[in-house]
This record gives sequence, structure tokens and C-alpha cells, in this order.
Amino acid sequence: MTQAQDCQIVHSRIGHRLHVELDAAKRRLEDISPIVTIYGGARVAATDPYYAATTQLAHQLSARGIAVMSGGGPGIMEAANKGAKSGEQGLSIGLNITLAHEQRPNAYQDIELSFEHFSSRKATFCKYAAAFVVMPGGFGTLDELFEVLTLIQTAKSRSAPVILYGRKFWQGLVTWMQDVMVTRGLVSSSEMQLFDVVDTVDEALLLCEQALRGEPV
Repeated sequence: MTQAQDCQIVHSRIGHRLHVELDAAKRRLEDISPIVTIYGGARVAATDPYYAATTQLAHQLSARGIAVMSGGGPGIMEAANKGAKSGEQGLSIGLNITLAHEQRPNAYQDIELSFEHFSSRKATFCKYAAAFVVMPGGFGTLDELFEVLTLIQTAKSRSAPVILYGRKFWQGLVTWMQDVMVTRGLVSSSEMQLFDVVDTVDEALLLCEQALRGEPV
């Protein structure tokens, strides 16, 4: 077998797996609405104030009949599913990813989907969510944030509120984007309006509710 043939087989297997994962997500999620996605770090401890804020926000969303979708693992993801579960009226959804370390499904999911590939997992987050709340996190959280912003910026995804929670955490990044990216013409001032930065659960909840009612945010 040639190297080209070997690569073709590998690509075919990956393509098949992506199709399987996206199809499974469609079967489980296409009739659930509305859904709010909450992103955030796996390494955030249960004693962290951001964990408590995530649980409270997810509880409030669920109590209003809004489904909450997270990455299904520990940290902020666990907090989101835990809060949604306690709210009782909205489903708690987890999109788990198979990793060699760190990721384990949390115990608070009504619907648990498993992914091998980040691409199909991120596509599922974007396709079914009506709003995105981004709590503090690491590289994975930043990857998810910028993918959502890019899809909205390029009209590859419908417009939706992107809410960064925790001004102290996010302000350094926002300032750098303004001072460097906007100044150099790499991002426009109007594109900086694609997201909001909030400090309270009430602010985040209000923006989500306004978006779900079709009001401008």
C-alpha cells in the first residue's frame, strides 16, 4: 500500500466518524429549543466563584425552560450541567470529548453525547445554541470562543449573543484586541460588538432572554 493510499483510508475513516457524530447529535438535539451553550475551563475548582456563578446561571436558565449545553466534563462544564439539572424545567446536555487526560463525563447530564473529534463537537455547539456564555477557561475555551466569533463574523452561522462572563478575567484580552487588532485594522470596531462582557448572573441572564425573545442585544 502506498503512502497516498494509506492517507486516503485514514481520511475516509475520519470523514465517516465525523458524519456519525454529527448525525447522532442531530437525532438527539434537533427538536430541543431553545438551547444556551456555556463554555468554560475543565480545571476550575468547585470552590471557585466562577463555578458557583455558572451553576446559578444554568439553574436560572433551566428554571425558565431553557436547555443548557456544556462540554460535559468537569469544572465549569460540570457546574453548567449541575445547575441545569437543578432547574428541572430545561434539559442538561453534555457534549463529551474523548481525551487522554482530564475529560470525564460529569454526573449531571440528561443527554450525553460522545465525540472523538473537536471539529464535530464544536460544530454541534454552534448549530444548536441560540446564545453562548463564555466563562473563564484555557486554550480550549479560547478556541471555542474564537470559532463562534469567526462563524458569526463571516455569516457562516446565524447571529447570536456571545457573552463573556467575568470582566476581570477577560478585560486583558479585550484590551489587547482593541489596542492591537483593531488599531492594525485586523478587526473592525463593529466586529468588537459581536460580544458583551458582563460581571453578574443577572446581566448574562438578561442578554440570553432578550436574544431568545428576538430583541437586539
